[in-house]
Amino acid sequence: MSSGYENKGFEASSELPPPAYDQQSIPMSEIGLPAPVEQTKEEKSGDAESQGGGAFLIPYLTVLVLIGRPIYFLELTLGQFSGYSQVKCWKCAPFFKGVGYGSMIATMAVLTYYVSIMALTVYYFIASFQKNLPWANCDEKWAGEGNCNGTGSATTQSVPEMFFLREVIKESANIDNGVGTPDWKLSLCLLFSWILIFGTLIRGVHSSGKVAYFTAIFPYFVMIILLVRGLTLDGSWKGIEYFVKPQWDKLAEPGVWYAAVSQCFFSLNTGFGSIIMFSSYNPFNHNIYRDAWIVSFMDTFTSLLAGFTIFAVLGSLAEELGVDVKDVVQGGAGLAFVSYPDAVAKFTWAPQLFAVLFFLMMFTLGLGSAVSDAGAIITIFCDSFPKLVRWHVTIVVCFVGAAVGIVYTTPGGQFMVDLVDFFGGSFVIYTTSVLEVIGIAWIYGVYNYLDDIEFMLGFRLGWYWKICWGILIPIFLTIILVYSLVEDISPSHNELPYPVIALVFGWGLAAVALLAFPLSDSRLCLKNSWDLSSLIRAGDPEILRSVWNG
Repeated sequence: MSSGYENKGFEASSELPPPAYDQQSIPMSEIGLPAPVEQTKEEKSGDAESQGGGAFLIPYLTVLVLIGRPIYFLELTLGQFSGYSQVKCWKCAPFFKGVGYGSMIATMAVLTYYVSIMALTVYYFIASFQKNLPWANCDEKWAGEGNCNGTGSATTQSVPEMFFLREVIKESANIDNGVGTPDWKLSLCLLFSWILIFGTLIRGVHSSGKVAYFTAIFPYFVMIILLVRGLTLDGSWKGIEYFVKPQWDKLAEPGVWYAAVSQCFFSLNTGFGSIIMFSSYNPFNHNIYRDAWIVSFMDTFTSLLAGFTIFAVLGSLAEELGVDVKDVVQGGAGLAFVSYPDAVAKFTWAPQLFAVLFFLMMFTLGLGSAVSDAGAIITIFCDSFPKLVRWHVTIVVCFVGAAVGIVYTTPGGQFMVDLVDFFGGSFVIYTTSVLEVIGIAWIYGVYNYLDDIEFMLGFRLGWYWKICWGILIPIFLTIILVYSLVEDISPSHNELPYPVIALVFGWGLAAVALLAFPLSDSRLCLKNSWDLSSLIRAGDPEILRSVWNG
């Protein structure tokens, strides 16, 4: 991939018909986003050819029922019962409060690159207002002299891919000599994203909750419009068939299940601390069980709706180009900024409108997740140091996030995205989630925790929760994690290995996050030190909360 092409800005390209599809396009690597369902998080599913369609859908739905939903409910009840964020809620078992610190470090790492993906959606959103979509036709201003064949198409890659790689991110061939200089337009988009996040968080959880109404409802409006439009296109049902048709041979691959678990965590936002943080503001006896059912159902519904919408449009693109659906589907950034824009550019009616709606939806979904994750980080500091002023902490977190995020606007930025996602995102979040369940189910005790929930909600949870928390989640996740590490320990970008210095940085990031677990508290508290049954008989939630919190 080339770099160094002059950035000409948001000018419209020449008025030419949409290009023909070039099957020599280079597949993009996976980009994971801390996704609600966030559209960006759904991109965690990885390369579509190896893990797309039914090969990924079945493991994802299975993991959602047996792992995702139980962990989600565990975090909801943990936050509501303790009334604290993901660090102070561990006073029942002090040794495990390092899990909270580890997830906080991982969340901050993920948040920095996550907002950089939001910056890309801002760039495309602005570009979508041009008279002709700039990625619809090849332009030698950004493609390079001799790389356009004179009919609006590219000679070696599809035009949307060339536009993304050469005009937007200006990706370098490797990062052996560094990541390069930040692009000023992407940097401005990044700054705008962080300013909006800061503005949302400045008044605390209540203002971010109001924003959540819009970020939760608006994407459905857009997805339904895009789905209706997609179903009217020729070939749409081929795309939907590819999405739902099982590929049974893929189910035996542990990597598929690892990807499904990672996607489930990003989809439900478990492991990042935001769920514990939000539920800590609930009244002690709030019916969180009902909320968990509603949210998990809507998460599944949204995932399926987004899948049908995307694959309906991509099926139409495959029909027009005369290729299989898998040949036009790419994972991560390739799906959001290459495949789908390619399909939208070929719409015969108002492609600019659908492009604007799509990227506005992407940004809206990203904003919801970014606000949640940043709020979780801020709450940890405010809980640990009550004298801190919340808006002071907010501005520091946003400033640090924006400063670190500049690295992702460089020509080597996408290399860094994959690196940080592998070590700081998937690996650490996966590990801390396993430890979180072990800490509650095996150390504090699953029956003790069921007693707490019964006291809080007024009814006893059944065998499903005992099996999932006590047996299935700890054992299954540990096996998959170990196997995946043994089979594939080194990340790559575009099938290129990272230089040693980059791997050292990645493992250093993971080590800092995971070492927070044993080093955070010297007290090894393997059992709760109070008579829980007598407290339950006392019937005072405030007494029980105060003892839980030490």
